[in-house]
Amino acid sequence: MTDQSRRIGILYPFHSAEDDYPRMAPMVRPRVEMEVVHTTIAEDAHREDACLATGDVNRLLEGARELAPKQVDAAMWACTSGSFVYGLEGARDQVRPVADYLGVQVSSTSLAFVSALHYLGIRRVAVAASYPRDVTLLLKRFLSDAGVETVHLDCLDIVTGVEVALLNQEQVTQFVCGNDHADAEAIVVPDTAMHSAGWVADLEAAVGGKTVLTANQVTLWQALQLVDGGPFHVDESMGSLFRAGTTHPDSNFGRD
Repeated sequence: MTDQSRRIGILYPFHSAEDDYPRMAPMVRPRVEMEVVHTTIAEDAHREDACLATGDVNRLLEGARELAPKQVDAAMWACTSGSFVYGLEGARDQVRPVADYLGVQVSSTSLAFVSALHYLGIRRVAVAASYPRDVTLLLKRFLSDAGVETVHLDCLDIVTGVEVALLNQEQVTQFVCGNDHADAEAIVVPDTAMHSAGWVADLEAAVGGKTVLTANQVTLWQALQLVDGGPFHVDESMGSLFRAGTTHPDSNFGRD
């Protein structure tokens, strides 16, 4: 790590689209480095009980212990379903022990979606989720508790993250376009198992310039809010969120 670079820790469950993170790192200036640590899971399944097990704080702390020697400047729990399944306050509680252990600010992908939506002033969204419907409805409730209305919702009904990771850009684009809605100010595309690095600007162009927020995109954006060394400049392929800026107005996440 050079004196100019910042090191971001990524706690990522199992294996699926974690390669998005090293792909995104060179898109950021000043330089950042991504330290990806895989946390354990009981089962690769988008089911409420499995998501709760995946996000168990003891699994996150196991990952944090592996991450600690890497001396990261901030860290992210890079899992959407494994955070929103706990509810808004539960997601905030989930990352606090990890932040206390690492001694740096920590957030999660679900909290990153909320932070990004608030930062952009967006209150009405369409949700295009890879999950089964029952899990997606938990995300809808999570967003509602954060003051964001879901005006449209659709699901691919894919159970495993490994299957989600096989979706290519054309398939993701078709799904996003099919779930644009006139009343939605943005389209939320959750699941860090879905690739999106370098695709977001193309997704936005496909829906006429509307904001598209994807899980790995907002995870990177939130991480850049948590580290010193900015302002950061991110390649335009990562979408309009980064053109809006990388300085967050509040810090209602991570450590108290």
